Amino acid sequence: MTELEKCLAGEYYNCHDKVFLDFKRNARSLLAEYNRLDYNQKNEMRNVLERLFGGIGSNVSVGQPFICDYGRNIYLGSNVSINMNCTFVDCNEIVIGDNVLIASNVQIYTAAHPVELAERLTPDWSPESGEYFCRTYALPVKIGNGCWLGGGVIVLPGVTVGSGSVIGAGSVVTKDIPENMVAAGNPCRVIRPVNGSSVS
Repeated sequence: MTELEKCLAGEYYNCHDKVFLDFKRNARSLLAEYNRLDYNQKNEMRNVLERLFGGIGSNVSVGQPFICDYGRNIYLGSNVSINMNCTFVDCNEIVIGDNVLIASNVQIYTAAHPVELAERLTPDWSPESGEYFCRTYALPVKIGNGCWLGGGVIVLPGVTVGSGSVIGAGSVVTKDIPENMVAAGNPCRVIRPVNGSSVS
C-alpha cells in the first residue's frame, strides 16, 4: 500500500511522505489566496474553494479565516454555512451534508496518535529517516444533513454526527451522535430528541 492508501484506510502512515507535503503546500497556497479576498468577492472565493475542496455543493459560505490541512479531503453539500475561524484537519475525509450550520471556532479533526507512548513513537526513528517521530493515523468524520454545530465545538477523529442533530457550543464530540438529537458537554452526551424523534 502507498502511504496515501494507508492514511485513508485508517492505518499508521508517514505524514511526512512527499505526497502529503505536496497536499499541504497546495492547500497553504490556496488558503492564503482565499483568506486575503474581500468579503464581497464571492465569485473569486467560490473559485478558490472549488480548487481547494474535494467536492462542494451550491450556496456554500466559508467564513474567513479558514484553516485546513489538505483541503482535498473535505466534501461539502449544498446550503452549508461555515462561520469564521474554523479549522478542519482533513488528513482523512470530512464529509458534511446539506443544510448544515457550523458556527465560529469549530474544529474538526481526523488525525490522531496512539495514547501509549511506546506505541506513539516511531520505532528506530532518526532525523534522516524522512518520517515523523510519532505514529499517525486518521479516521473520517461525517456531519449529516441538517446538523448545527455550535460555537467552539470540537469533533474528534472517526465521529459521525447523525442528520438533524444539534451540538451545543463548546462541546467535545468523542463518540457518534444519533440522528435528531440535541447533545452537549465534554464529553458530548445526548440531552434530548429534536425534530419529532424520541429516545428509545
